[in-house]
Amino acid sequence: MLMVSFSASNAQKPAFVRSVGHQFVINGAPYYYVGANYWYGGLLALQKDRVKGKERLIRELDFLKSQGINNLRVLVGSEGEGEINGVDRVKPALQAQHQVFSAGFLRGLDFLLMEMAKRKMYAVLFLSNNWEWSGGFLQYLNWNGQIDNETLKRKLNWDEQRDYTSKFYTCAGCKSDYQKQLKFILEHKNTYSGKKYVDEPAIMAWELANEPRPMRASAVAAYKDWISVTANYIKSIDQNHLVTIGTEGFMGTDENWALFKEIHANKNIDYLTIHIWPKNWGWFKNVPTRENLPLVIEKTAAYIKAHESIAKQLNKALVIEEFGLPRDGHAFDPLSTTGLRDEYFGSIFALWANSRKHSGVIAGCNFWAFGGTSRPIPSQLFWQDGDDFSGDPPQEEQGLNAVFDSDRSTWEIIQDYLKR
Repeated sequence: MLMVSFSASNAQKPAFVRSVGHQFVINGAPYYYVGANYWYGGLLALQKDRVKGKERLIRELDFLKSQGINNLRVLVGSEGEGEINGVDRVKPALQAQHQVFSAGFLRGLDFLLMEMAKRKMYAVLFLSNNWEWSGGFLQYLNWNGQIDNETLKRKLNWDEQRDYTSKFYTCAGCKSDYQKQLKFILEHKNTYSGKKYVDEPAIMAWELANEPRPMRASAVAAYKDWISVTANYIKSIDQNHLVTIGTEGFMGTDENWALFKEIHANKNIDYLTIHIWPKNWGWFKNVPTRENLPLVIEKTAAYIKAHESIAKQLNKALVIEEFGLPRDGHAFDPLSTTGLRDEYFGSIFALWANSRKHSGVIAGCNFWAFGGTSRPIPSQLFWQDGDDFSGDPPQEEQGLNAVFDSDRSTWEIIQDYLKR
C-alpha cells in the first residue's frame, strides 16, 4: 500500500522538462510538442478589468489545452516606458525605470504559471529583447549613456539600429543591468504557489533574449562572451530549467553558420532555436500568393533541414519557435481566409511530425502568434494603450500574423498533425 501511495504521489507531482541528448523528456518519456507564442500571457492578469484580464486568460488557456497546445513562449523581461525607435512599446514593464523592478509586474506571470501548471502546460520565458517593442537592448544602452533620449525615440534606419544595438555586448553597464534584472526574476517567489521561479516546474526554459543578434561583425566576440557568461550565470543559480539563446538561426548570426553552431555548442545551452519569417526576409513580394507559396515552402524546408543537421551534430534538440504568415491577401480582418497560412503551417508541422515519428531532433514548434479572443479594431491599424493585447506586438499591424481562436481551419490543421 505504501508503494502504491508513493507511486501515485510521484505521478501527480509536476515534472521538469529535461534535455537528454537530442530529445526533451518529462518523467523519462520523450516530449514533442506543438506550441504557441503567447508573449502577452504574463500581462493579462495585471489588467484591472477582470473580464479582460484573468477571466480572458483562463478562457484562452482552456481553449489552447483543448486544441492540444501545451507549450507557450512568453515575455518576462521588459524595460522602460514611452516611445522607442518610433513606436509605442509594450506596457506595463518589469523595469519601467532604471534598476527599479516591479514585483507587482511578476504577479501577472505568477498567475499565468499557476494556471499553466493546472493544465500541465510549460512556458519558455524570454528575458529581454533585441528589438524595441518591449524596450530591450536599446533601452539598456539609453540608461547607460550610449543613446540619448531624442535618438532613442525617433525611428532609426537599419544601419543605425545595427550600429547602436551591437554596442550592447561591449557596454559593461548594460550587461550589468541586464544581469540584475535576470537575478530579480530568478529569485522571485510565486505569490500563488509559494515556489521560487527556480523551483517552478511549469517553466520549461529560460531564453536569454528574443532574437539576440550580434548586429555587426565587430561585435561577434563580445556577443559570444555574453552568451557564455549569461548561460553560466543562470545555471549557477538554477539547475532545474533548460537554457537557450533565442536565436533566429543562420539569419540571426549574419549568415554565419559557424557562429550559429559555436554558440549552441556551449555546454550550458541545452537546445537550438530557429525563427522563420518569409515576409521579413523577402521570400515573397508584397503579399503571399498561390503562385509564390511553393517557393516559400521550399525555402522554409531547406532552412529547417540545414539547422536540423547542425542539431544532429551537436546532439541537441531543435525548436522551430517562431514562424508566421499573413492572412490571405494580406488582410487583417479575422473574417478573412487563411488558406495559404494553413498550408504553410502544415508544411512545417509535417517536418515536426516526421521527426517525432523517428525520434528525431526537431522537438517542438511554436507558431507566431496566438491572438486568442482579441480582435483588431476596425479602421485602427496599430495597437494603442488600453486595447486588448493580441499576437501582434505594438509595432506591427494588428491582425497581421495573429492566429485567433476563431481561425477554425488553422486549428484543424494543428489538431490533424497532433492526432496522427
